[in-house]
Parts: sequence; structure tokens; C-alpha cells
Amino acid sequence: NVKEIRNLAVEDLLARPPVGLDPAQLKHLIRGRRVMVTGAGGSIGSELCRQVASLGARRIILVDHSENALVAVERELQRERNYTATVPALADVRDPGKVRRLFERHQPSVVFHAAAYKHVPLMEANPLESVRNNVFGTRVLAELAAEHGVKRFVLVSTDKAVRPKNVLGQTKALCEWIVEAAAALEGNGTKFIS
Repeated sequence: NVKEIRNLAVEDLLARPPVGLDPAQLKHLIRGRRVMVTGAGGSIGSELCRQVASLGARRIILVDHSENALVAVERELQRERNYTATVPALADVRDPGKVRRLFERHQPSVVFHAAAYKHVPLMEANPLESVRNNVFGTRVLAELAAEHGVKRFVLVSTDKAVRPKNVLGQTKALCEWIVEAAAALEGNGTKFIS
């Protein structure tokens, strides 16, 4: 019943209290900073780009391996949102040489890692590619982010990682462990978050 669903509290739907975001704190994290968004052309990555642009990022490094998706998000930011401080980077996050050059050239202080294969049926049919893309890509980015002094690294994960019953959940659980391990390294100046 739609009426009953509308009357449910957020806590009932999530089975936990909602996480409140402080807009002032978010603005402080983003405003005037160089921000890298991987998977920038995807549904989650492009929304992150919109939000980051609205919070006043100095520059957004748009990383995606899909030419069409990359062009689309850059055009939207520039033409529809009047945000021109974009750097489109056609790159595969699994390529450590390319990712290293991006970090060296653009020196992002914040990384939002949204690049991932997310379609459950396709991932079930292609588990090795899912692991290569999701897990190895996360490892490359996390290692290089720490090496290059990124202040914040945010992994966009999924609730499917909590009790992984499919390839998507399993790969994202591994990604969370990679980020957790990176956060635990001694002397690491990067704050890692999933």
C-alpha cells in the first residue's frame, strides 16, 4: 500500500537512523579544491559531478573510460550548469601509469571513486571482468591517492557489500576492505571513507 509506505519513517526503511549531511561541512571539503571523480559519466558519477560543481570546486577532473559518457557530463556541466572548470580524462582506472599521470598533473585533494561495473546480471555473467574493473581499479586508485597526498578518498559502495550474495556485492566488499586497509596504514595522510 502506497499510503502505508509514505507513512514509514526513514529509519524503518533503512533499518538504521539516516546519516545526516552537514552542508557547511561539505562545502568546506569541496570549495576551492581540485576534485577527481572516477566514473564521472555514469549515473552516480555524473550526479557527484553536479553536486561538486554546485559546492564550488576549483576544478573537477572527470575520469571515465567511456568517451560518450565523458563528453555528455562535461557538456552538461559547461552548458547547462555554467561550470567550466572541468578536465575530461579518458582513462581506465585499472591503468596505474595513466592514473599516476593524472594525479601528478592535476593534484586532486579529494577523490570520489564511483567507477565500477554495477549491473548485477552482467556481472554474474562476467565475474572476472567485474573483479578486474571494480577491485583492481579501486586498489590502483587507493594506492596512488595515498602516494600523492590526496586529503580525502571516498569510495562509492553499495548496501550489497554488507551481505554479499552476488558478484557485485562481493567485488564491492573487497573494495571496502581495500579502502579500510589503506586507511589503516601508518603515516597515511589520506582519510579513506566508504
